[in-house]
Amino acid sequence: MPKLLCVYCSSSDLIDAKYHAAAEELGRGMPARGWGLVYGGGCVGSMGVLARAVKASGGYVVGVIPEFMKSRELAYTIADELVTVETMRERKRLMEERASAFVALPGGLGTLEEFSEIVALRYLNRLNLPVALLNQDGFYDDLLKYFARVASEGFMSPTVHDLFTVAKTVDEVWSQLEKPVPFKPDAIWQ
Repeated sequence: MPKLLCVYCSSSDLIDAKYHAAAEELGRGMPARGWGLVYGGGCVGSMGVLARAVKASGGYVVGVIPEFMKSRELAYTIADELVTVETMRERKRLMEERASAFVALPGGLGTLEEFSEIVALRYLNRLNLPVALLNQDGFYDDLLKYFARVASEGFMSPTVHDLFTVAKTVDEVWSQLEKPVPFKPDAIWQ
């Protein structure tokens, strides 16, 4: 079983094709670099594009999907493992437990919520795995400004910038996962 990369991304088919292209590029590159996929188990949007690319490239796919999504036929049923859960919280927990690293691609509220939870766990010293954010075409520029403000106004220490790396391209994601930035938690969390 390969190490698993947890990828958070969009389930929308309405987004610009460039975002699906990035998901496909990431998925095609995973098996060659020794990564399998653990993700939200969907067959639509960037999620579906990603899973199909991993599978088509000979990779291992683990999907974790809540029953209410599976019953709407939104599951990637040919995943190597398709784990059905009851709640979104259980889904996130299982994905986190299986992952050796995390990547967030451009996405909506679900992607932001999942990424934020992983970053918070890392800040609280409950998780020590690489986390990368794909800031494709400046998609996350405003989020990065938010983190800068959080640090400048004292809501979090300046080390907030070391919680995750920011990649502009899929190629940069790979180099960041291979050489993750160490994070030193605040004294209260050590």
